Amino acid sequence: MEHLIVENLTMEFGGLKAVDSLSFSVKKGEIYGLIGPNGAGKTTVFNCISRFYNPTSGRIIFEGKEITKLEPHEIIRVGISRTFQNVELFKHMTVLENLLVGQIAFTKENILSAAFMLPSVKKEEKRIRDKAMEILRILNIEDKAHEYAVTQPYGVQKLVEIGRALVSEPRLIMLDEPAAGMNHSETDELAKLILKLRDEFGITILLVEHDMSLVMNICENICVMNFGKKICEGPPEKVKSDPAVIEAYLGGEEIA
Repeated sequence: MEHLIVENLTMEFGGLKAVDSLSFSVKKGEIYGLIGPNGAGKTTVFNCISRFYNPTSGRIIFEGKEITKLEPHEIIRVGISRTFQNVELFKHMTVLENLLVGQIAFTKENILSAAFMLPSVKKEEKRIRDKAMEILRILNIEDKAHEYAVTQPYGVQKLVEIGRALVSEPRLIMLDEPAAGMNHSETDELAKLILKLRDEFGITILLVEHDMSLVMNICENICVMNFGKKICEGPPEKVKSDPAVIEAYLGGEEIA
């Protein structure tokens, strides 16, 4: 079953096509890679799906419903969340507070109830805090909960950003270069986490990543972009040996 369908997506900036008639689909429960050289248009695709950009043309369908015209906050509410290339944390808040901020939009209590601190608000606050701590446990950083985000190593900050994307309980999460800045050990742990999110929590993963070893090891299917166009799509073994992919990445040397 297709969980996400991107159909003939085009995004132009002043006549330049950053994404050019791109189509691909992601199955429910799949880890799907979106790769390509710098400037290929990968993050632009993420920005179109999350509705930070309004596509020039094309359609985006999630769980059978077109979402091309939704507002960004509506995209989160239908079950899609994302991370960013650059860490976007409130660095002078604690790790836990960063996750709590991410949950504010999903609280069930209204402003009037909150103003008077009704019992239902206290109950909701506890539920939100417990949920945030559970996410930190899943990420294996619960011991960092009350430490400031700004004091954490970059690899931990990347995990906190993933945690913020998880608070909305997404059914599909888009990870934009989550391994950037991580060492080999951290990347290995990240791979285990991504597999865990899929295998234990049933979350579909759309992954943009430059670490080819990570992509080839965990993705079932991969779409390769170059200059805004799809040049190859399929399982890792097909992609890594495709002449167009090899040429785009390494000028003719096979991808390891």
